[in-house]
Amino acid sequence: MPRAEVLEQIYTIVAQIPEGRVTTYGRIANMTDGATARMVGSAMRHLPSGHGLPWHRVINASRRVTEHTGAVHQHEKLRAEGVVFDARGRVLQDILWP
Repeated sequence: MPRAEVLEQIYTIVAQIPEGRVTTYGRIANMTDGATARMVGSAMRHLPSGHGLPWHRVINASRRVTEHTGAVHQHEKLRAEGVVFDARGRVLQDILWP
């Protein structure tokens, strides 16, 4: 798990991702003081119940939802926000944030 101050940075960045947009673990990591993409993924996996952060708006570098137990739910949440996936399961480049 990342140190507390980096974790706070990750959560602050995730909270800013607008509805209908997505960003990658790596992009979030690059906006922090020392996090890696894996640290961002770990932070998303360990969110406490009832957190309210838009975790579903964080995807992998290939613009796909990473396979995990909540992947189907993540796809549903993104589609409900108007996110479109191509035939290969990738989100369109132009909706990446920032």
